[in-house]
Amino acid sequence: MFSKILIANRGEIALRIIRACHELGIRTVAVFSEADRNSLHVRFADEAICIGQAASSSSYLNIPAIISAAEIADVEAIHPGYGFLAENPHFAEICESCKITFIGPTPENIRLMGDKMAARSTMQKAGLPIVPGSAGVIKNKEEALKTAKSIGYPVIIKAAAGGGGKGMRICHNDLTLISSLMTAQAEAESNFGNPNCYIEKYVEKPRHIEIQILADKYGHVLHLGERDCSIQRRHQKLLEESPSPAVDSKTRKRLGELVLRGMKSINYCSAGTVEFLFDQQHNNFYFMEMNTRIQVEHPVTEMVTGIDLIKEQIRISAGEKLKIHQEGVQFKGAAIECRINAEDFENNFMPSPGKIETLVLPGGPNVRVDTHIYTGYEISPYYDSLVAKLITYGHSRQEAINTMRRALGEFYIAPIKTTIPFHQRIMENPLFLKGDISTHFIQDMFKEEEKGE
Repeated sequence: MFSKILIANRGEIALRIIRACHELGIRTVAVFSEADRNSLHVRFADEAICIGQAASSSSYLNIPAIISAAEIADVEAIHPGYGFLAENPHFAEICESCKITFIGPTPENIRLMGDKMAARSTMQKAGLPIVPGSAGVIKNKEEALKTAKSIGYPVIIKAAAGGGGKGMRICHNDLTLISSLMTAQAEAESNFGNPNCYIEKYVEKPRHIEIQILADKYGHVLHLGERDCSIQRRHQKLLEESPSPAVDSKTRKRLGELVLRGMKSINYCSAGTVEFLFDQQHNNFYFMEMNTRIQVEHPVTEMVTGIDLIKEQIRISAGEKLKIHQEGVQFKGAAIECRINAEDFENNFMPSPGKIETLVLPGGPNVRVDTHIYTGYEISPYYDSLVAKLITYGHSRQEAINTMRRALGEFYIAPIKTTIPFHQRIMENPLFLKGDISTHFIQDMFKEEEKGE
């Protein structure tokens, strides 16, 4: 096992990793930007090193500064968390060349699964179903029109190296396809340094279902069930739950077996998540992409399985064999996670940075809060607006919802605006209560509320 790990991240995930390390008896090194000097991950790490100015490009994306900090602190490994450098194969290679263990998959795994076209092709060869679409990158408008004609409208343009909804456009006819292709390519170039895009059949009102996996260096791979991440806004997840109301035990077993086959085909090693679109109308699952890192929503899986994913991720990278076997993975009860963002949802989810003057965290049985904020903490405008994750557990989905209602009612942050009231509205929505959701849930909810006014 490692004796010292550097956490190349910030906020709640950095604190989450520090806690796991301390429970494993591992010393921790935090890195921080000037804007995060007073953050809790800095306070609770054993050591802390400033790596630059507030901008991510000068700090949390500054590979030379992070490697220098790792060498100064004499760490054996770096945990990248999620976001920033977590899925950067170049960073993983540099860690390797500096004899520092990257806590994650191999650079080859990251590169392969980070290229959405290559990932689609690889998983299709392994037997996973994929959404009908272009065989490769779309080179020009003639190819785009030919593909759209063969699979039928509506179609969606996606950036080959994309994520977070960037470089994505839905098209219903030839005219919008041509203009959207150029826009998507420009957006992909701007955000990812890669203009390549491909086209898929657009599935109307699908669910977003993802499978959590763990794989060690000895070929042992297991899945930890699914998460339903369908409640999204502009392709950004807002609420996640496990298990999915739409997945029964037979489907879970089938999806798990498909995912294990795909992971074994690429000799995957570490934690990871394989994401599917679920076409509810035709009862079809399609491989969408893979995230080669820990997910924001990993706590819901931890709650229903009792398995600490961060600790397992660290153990795997330290060369230990997984002690869990598939038959030993048991799914108990239900868990829901609400992402609490510093945003004014009544003002088009505008960011709401500023100083927290009052903070009351919820508690009681079956309530978990992952957060780095405290009274007096200054929420910075430089980073993602996520300030906390509220997770509740119940023996049933309804029980988890009831606990979430209570916990949201106890959660108070002032004077900044947060998405707490927004989640309270979701918890009262009849369609959500029935489990009748899709990736269009939020926009449909707002439309219904506008009609009722």
